[in-house]
Amino acid sequence: MEHAPGWLINSLIYLSAAVIAVPLSKALGLGAIIGYLAAGIAIGPWGLGLVTNVQDILHFAEFGVVLMLFLVGLELEPKRLWSLRRPIFGWGTAQVLACTLAIFAAGLLLGADWRLALVAGMGLALSSTAIALQVMGERNLLPTRSGQSAFSILLFQDVAAIPILALLPLLGQSLEPNQASSGADTAWAALKIIATIAAIVVGGRLALRPLFRWIARSRTPEIFTAASLLLVVAIAALMLWVDLSMALGAFLAGVLLAESEYRRELETDIEPFKGLLLGLFFIAVGMSIDFGVLLASPGVVAVVVLGFLALKGAVIWWLARRMALPFQERPVFTLLLAQGGEFAFVVFQAASGANVFAPATASLLIGAVAVSMLVSPLLLVAIDRLLLPRFANCNTPALEEISEQQEAPIIIAGFGRYGQIIARVLLAEGIHPTVLDHDAEMIETARKFGYRVFFGDATRLDLLRTAGAATAQVLVLAVDDVEQSLEVVALVREHFPNLHIVARARDVTHWNKLREMGVERVERELFESSLRSARSVLELLGQSPHTARQTAMRFRHHNLALLETLRPHFRDQARLIAAQREGRQQLEQQMAQERAERTRQRPKGWDGSGT
Repeated sequence: MEHAPGWLINSLIYLSAAVIAVPLSKALGLGAIIGYLAAGIAIGPWGLGLVTNVQDILHFAEFGVVLMLFLVGLELEPKRLWSLRRPIFGWGTAQVLACTLAIFAAGLLLGADWRLALVAGMGLALSSTAIALQVMGERNLLPTRSGQSAFSILLFQDVAAIPILALLPLLGQSLEPNQASSGADTAWAALKIIATIAAIVVGGRLALRPLFRWIARSRTPEIFTAASLLLVVAIAALMLWVDLSMALGAFLAGVLLAESEYRRELETDIEPFKGLLLGLFFIAVGMSIDFGVLLASPGVVAVVVLGFLALKGAVIWWLARRMALPFQERPVFTLLLAQGGEFAFVVFQAASGANVFAPATASLLIGAVAVSMLVSPLLLVAIDRLLLPRFANCNTPALEEISEQQEAPIIIAGFGRYGQIIARVLLAEGIHPTVLDHDAEMIETARKFGYRVFFGDATRLDLLRTAGAATAQVLVLAVDDVEQSLEVVALVREHFPNLHIVARARDVTHWNKLREMGVERVERELFESSLRSARSVLELLGQSPHTARQTAMRFRHHNLALLETLRPHFRDQARLIAAQREGRQQLEQQMAQERAERTRQRPKGWDGSGT
């Protein structure tokens, strides 16, 4: 191994550490993040000493956070992001300012210099985007109110980091006059920032979609993957050039592509890189913990960690109450935002370089942040096991979870309007299905009307087994969320291949994806009701009920046949549009011939009313 390149040796070390530590950590119920952090500590300078260039690895691994924000942006359409503007700038501002002031005041009371107290307050007010989003993703918390609120605050923190870094040179204790930024330099920097953001927005709207369409026509998957990574790397470099957050720029690009037809392909291509780099990031954080500083001043580090966690926790819990978040979601929400964040490393290093405080102080603060990031996942495990079970039913209806094996022949996943009608038909026939839903209010309402509904998420394999998926005949898939619907189908196809699926499709795209996954019985949720409304319109225009019904049925048969014909090509948009236009013209011509035929066959004096 003497002549082996460095990248090969490092790759061997990182992958071996992750493969050993993460499964072991998850087996102990501690989660993947603790495994990555422990792996970093083990191979770092204070462990086995296998890796020493920690900062270089940390800078490279931060790209995992950039990819994660890009993928989060892909899930947020511009309209949805605009709807979050108040939580972002309202609650985000409140969190950053309140936490900064609380830590600043505590620092002054303890006798710290006001510059040190202020910078410590600003840096410690920031939270770990990587850990928070990773945990929320694992727990499917992002769609919840607390998840959306936490994400809004984290997004504002990325924005707030920009003026924090700009303020540090002004706080430097030995700033020379010739070091001060001139008005022209400031104006040029502001102009670069505005131009960069405008370029991302305009380019995302006008150039990215045609570019990806052109690349997709090459039918070379690896080039599409390369283009996806190039997009994120280019935007990250552009944001770094103007001293802005790389993650914020990647998030903005993701939002601009959220409505693109290539959104899912982008997610599929980038997801593996995001997961690996995020794991490397957590390993690098573990390696960066300076145990020398911790061992030299353990009492001071403990006071700093416990102090800022307690202060931030109190402020964030108060915010959670003001935001009226569900009581059960507040502990996790508070802990995820109370911990220190990776951007604090940058803030404290920059403050040391600007002579705001000594390098030893920066090392101590960075060590305290790293310890908080290490302790937070452990506290999360403690919350799950000790705190949440006590308050699981606080302020919400008691939910009957499936604890005994069910044997009903039918399972209904999702008890909204669609699932309720199916359940009523089955109950009228004396068939009692097992019904699953994860909306507590919906379950309570259903029980008032006498339905027996279990609380649970159908995307969980263990819950499906308990619901009787191994012996049931039919699964009625009536969940609202498209991605959850597809996830359930994949789970059932893999583990319960003999279970028939009757699925609800939100639209044609969802219908095609379900059919592509082998689901034969799929109904579009508004298709039949829309046809009935069309029949009513035709009758009001003078057609007889029989003729209106025949017209609607003719359209129905044609539409379903066309869907089946186009199903193998539904990802080829150009071919799909051309075939749909051709099919519509054929249907119009056929209907016109039938109308002409009916006109010729009408008896003299017929007025069109059927009387």
